[in-house]
Amino acid sequence: MNKTILIIRILFMALCVFGAWLFWYANPDLQEYLALSLFIGAAIGTLTILIDVFIKGFSVRGLTAVAFGIAVGSLIAFLITSSPLFDQGDPQTLHLSRLALFIISVYLATIITLRGKDDFNLLIPYIKFVPHNVDVPLIVLDTSILIDGRIVNICQSRFISSAIVIPKFVIEELHRVADSGDTQKQIKGRKGLEVLNKLKNMNYIDLRIQDVDVDQAEQVDSKLIYLCQTLKAKLMTTDFNLAKLAEFHGIAWLNLNALSKALNPDISIGQYLDVDLVKTGKEEHQGVGYLSDGSMVVVNESAQFIGKSVTAEVISILPSAGGKMIFARIHAASNPSNANGTSATAGIPAY
Repeated sequence: MNKTILIIRILFMALCVFGAWLFWYANPDLQEYLALSLFIGAAIGTLTILIDVFIKGFSVRGLTAVAFGIAVGSLIAFLITSSPLFDQGDPQTLHLSRLALFIISVYLATIITLRGKDDFNLLIPYIKFVPHNVDVPLIVLDTSILIDGRIVNICQSRFISSAIVIPKFVIEELHRVADSGDTQKQIKGRKGLEVLNKLKNMNYIDLRIQDVDVDQAEQVDSKLIYLCQTLKAKLMTTDFNLAKLAEFHGIAWLNLNALSKALNPDISIGQYLDVDLVKTGKEEHQGVGYLSDGSMVVVNESAQFIGKSVTAEVISILPSAGGKMIFARIHAASNPSNANGTSATAGIPAY
């Protein structure tokens, strides 16, 4: 993008100089002022580019708001100056009064429309972030979702039919994290950017990069809340605090951790589990393993199988902060043949 803009600016500068040369060539009276003509052309091009750099942060919304403000201000000034109040008087005074009224009206109308540009959607729907297909449900992704990475697998499974919206300020935050001096943050930021590229390459999902900023908020979380409110979109996040903030503002939110927990297999008493025993329990005869969701499995009479995979029968289940604590006993069919180094996937019931 930056290279493209640079090339356009170079071409524009060349056209300005070429235009100055044509003007010099078409006017015989200026034959002695070739250098001055070329200098004026280059100066005009440079001044224009400087103005372009100065208004770099000026968005299409802002430009439209300014245009609308100028139009409304001009109309108001015209209506007032066309009234009988300006029918009589000194012509020079009337002219100056009309000019002053025009400047004041245009200034006030422009300032008002700029301040309220996010609520102004008369000319272009995008001024209020409203997409073309307003009937399509939207899901806004935050930074934590991209760093988490599981969204890629979910999209590959085709479970998401909604349009996925990734705000530009979220991408900018990922770049800041990736450029951080902290190694761990760099790893997370780069992973998030890799996930973003994978999503862009999925042509079967409706991915939209929201190329606007939210002027009403400074923090990324606040911008996400405002954007979701404006788009009437859901927020997908793994950040519990952000999820609660969204809930406070009446925004529906999707939590991948809650989804992952809901997809864990339901375990009941009498069910058989294949589990890897990694350490001894409180009792010397107990072996302890873990399921994929973090639930602890305590297997009685299994200390001799530490470091191996066993089939155990669930005898009781206790809820805990980390998930579930499951007590089991060695299945009668379990034998040392499980110790050959081959381990079944923990958490999948064996029948």
